[in-house]
Amino acid sequence: MNENLFASFIAPTILGLPAAVLIILFPPLLIPTSKYLINNRLITTQQWLIKLTSKQMMTMHNTKGRTWSLMLVSLIIFIATTNLLGLLPHSFTPTTQLSMNLAMAIPLWAGAVIMGFRSKIKNALAHFLPQGTPTPLIPMLVIIETISLLIQPMALAVRLTTNITAGHLLMHLIGSATLAMSTINLPSTLIIFTILILLTILEIAVALIQAYVFTLLVSLYLHDNT
Repeated sequence: MNENLFASFIAPTILGLPAAVLIILFPPLLIPTSKYLINNRLITTQQWLIKLTSKQMMTMHNTKGRTWSLMLVSLIIFIATTNLLGLLPHSFTPTTQLSMNLAMAIPLWAGAVIMGFRSKIKNALAHFLPQGTPTPLIPMLVIIETISLLIQPMALAVRLTTNITAGHLLMHLIGSATLAMSTINLPSTLIIFTILILLTILEIAVALIQAYVFTLLVSLYLHDNT
């Protein structure tokens, strides 16, 4: 049972070679593009959603911060498509791997922090010591603020990993319960199957929300340092 429960989180291999890279590169291929002057409804809806999302995230930024708009839009599209593809049967979700989420969070966080120290060194250092702090508490507060700064990328990665992993585990458990009850009690099976459908709808929403939250937090870190 335990082996089957966590089997979907094991990185797949093809002929002994890791296939995670191919899976990560697959979602961008699903984004439709148009070569015509007049777009169809799908392309128009896609462009409207991208403009709406980028407008919400980049409104608070100055000119320097808005240079990250393409990167942030690409990030939210990548995470959202990866999360949604992971809901398909017999598929693998790269965002359930903490190593991959750290690989996304650390460079983006480090880039924002380095930009802040380069452009606004005084404001960046001021975050380590709130105004009006009593003198005896200064060393302790500096240590606490430093730890809180360094833990930001870990919090980003762990939040995304736990939310996606928990949803997949819950769907797996309820799906197994539905299959086991199908030969015992039909009314109970229908009730559990209804719960599974509702949970699947919830997981689709969670997949999109977690992509937005991850990107929004990166945008907030960028805003604090520009």
